[in-house]
Amino acid sequence: MDDEESLRRYGLRPAAADLADIRALLGEHAERERRAQGEGDTELMKLCCVQLFNSGDIDDALLVWGAREAGFDAACSIEIELMLGHGLAATKAHLSAHSSSAAAAALDRLRELEADGQFEGFSAGEHSAFYDRYYDEP
Repeated sequence: MDDEESLRRYGLRPAAADLADIRALLGEHAERERRAQGEGDTELMKLCCVQLFNSGDIDDALLVWGAREAGFDAACSIEIELMLGHGLAATKAHLSAHSSSAAAAALDRLRELEADGQFEGFSAGEHSAFYDRYYDEP
């Protein structure tokens, strides 16, 4: 499946019943990308992250982080804001509650970027609307 097929099948705001498939697809392509750069479809990975961002499950923040960390191309394609579907404060609190090294690394990076002012004026709703335009969805 590529990003066009995923967009047709699931849209930007997938049904709850489809989220497991999207997470599996993201995981599969992230693993491919970890094995060899260019093996994972980073455009599809990005779309999966947008779909998860729009789904509203804060647990997906770590999945997005893991996808970003899969390789250089993935990190360039998947912006860190896609972790913030519940906003910066809620995401930082969520990551703080996890003991994994991935959560600690993600939290550290969010704090660095926050200190640099990257998230000033961030709005999940506006970010979602940006992707509506990006993917030409009504």
